Formats: sequence, structure tokens, C-alpha cells
Amino acid sequence: MKQTCRDGRQVRNLCREAKDYGFLRVTKQYLPHVARLCLISTFLEDGVRMWFQWGEQRDYIDTTWGCGYALASAFVLLNLLGQLTGCILVLSRNFVQYACFGLFGIIALQTIAYSILWDLKFLMRNLALGGGLLLLLAESRSEGKSMFAGVPTMRESSPKQYMQLGGRVLLVLMFMTLLHFDASFFSILQNIVGTALMILVAIGFKTKLAALTLVVWLFAINVYFNAFWTIPVYKPMHDFLKYDFFQTMSVIGGLLLVVALGPGGVSMDEKKKEW
Repeated sequence: MKQTCRDGRQVRNLCREAKDYGFLRVTKQYLPHVARLCLISTFLEDGVRMWFQWGEQRDYIDTTWGCGYALASAFVLLNLLGQLTGCILVLSRNFVQYACFGLFGIIALQTIAYSILWDLKFLMRNLALGGGLLLLLAESRSEGKSMFAGVPTMRESSPKQYMQLGGRVLLVLMFMTLLHFDASFFSILQNIVGTALMILVAIGFKTKLAALTLVVWLFAINVYFNAFWTIPVYKPMHDFLKYDFFQTMSVIGGLLLVVALGPGGVSMDEKKKEW
């Protein structure tokens, strides 16, 4: 009887793996590349903006912190070079781990310099962006291990598992900023569905389907509410919406990495294979 149950469980696991392999076979050629491009898009846009708005950014930092033109210019230069270099390394898949650590540093630096620490909405979005970088780090670890295919190894390492868990949890913070607390039917429905999908991604249950659904939902909201191309360039709202648009695209990139990589070892989906 125990043998029969064990065989049935193995068959179910093989069926699940076959479905995953079929999906990955179709998407593995382009999905990780699209995910990385989306993920670094906000850093790329911000690095380019530092070049074209050098004077404005320098004056803002100097006025806010009273640090003088030299330090303010160094801050802008560090952001420009740090972000563009990190983007190039990620897209070329060279020194990805160092690029991620550098981009983590840029997020922390900007959080302090632009007083994002005291703005809960922007802080949660920055943390979600950090979650995407954690998933990128996990992906880079997978690529490093694939170089030694055929060499006996232990079970998936804990650091990678917990990076994927942390990345998933941080990514859902983006959706918490989209909840609307009013009594309209559409808002209530959106909050219920969105919260359910966030919970599924966070705990790692039906993760790929939930993450893909969130990608579609978030992309539609992003195009509708952050259409910066409809606002004249000289208006401040143009830059605000543009920043918001690309930051949201980066979170979409993180979710696409969840779709490509799966939830990792610390998830309900992984535990189901043992049932």
C-alpha cells in the first residue's frame, strides 16, 4: 500500500515536472532576457536622466544637503556610472553578482539622498525593486552551478532558496501601494483579487500562474496610469510618471524571473512534491 502511494506521488510529480519543462522549453529562449531587460530598465532610465539633468540633480542635492557643488557632482556621477555600468554587466551576463551589489548600493544611496526613507509608498517600491535584484542574484547562482553539470552536488543551497523567498516577499510590496481604500465595487474586487495573488506569490503556491497574472495586471495598470508620453516634456508630471513607469517595469521584470525560475525551495509548490 505504501509502495502504491509512493508510486502515485512520483507519477504526479513527473506530470507536474513535464508541464513545467514544456512551459520552460517554450519560454527559456527569451523570457529570462526580457525579465532582465525589464528589471534594469529603471536603473537605465535613471542613469540616462542623470546625464541630461546633471545640473538640476546636482543643485537639488546641494540645496537639500548643503554639501557643496563638488560632493553634489560626485553624487550625480556615482549614480550615472554606477547604474549604467550595472545595467551593461547584467545584460551582458558578466559579473552579475557584483552588478547586483552595486545596484543595491545605488538604491540605498538614493533612498537616503532623496528622503525616500520617510515616504512609505516610495520606500515600499524601492524595497520591491530590491526584491527583483535578489531574484537576479538567485538566477546568477543557478547559472554558476550549471557550469558544473554532471558533478555530484548537495541539494539546492539555502542561500539561493532564501534569496528567492525574500525576493518574492519584497516584490509583493509593490502591489500594496496599488490598493485603494474606497467603497466602489471595482476597487473592492481589485483589492480582493490583488491581495489573493500577492499571498499566492509570497507563500509560493501556484507561483508561476499567480506571478504571470500579476505581470499582466501590473502592466495594464502601468500603461494606463503612468502614460508619461501623453504629458509634455516640460511639465514636472512627465518626469514623475516616467520614473514611476520604469520602476514598475522593473518589478514586472522581477515577477518574470519568478515565472522563469520558479518559487525556489522555500515554497508551497516545492513542498507539494513531497506530499
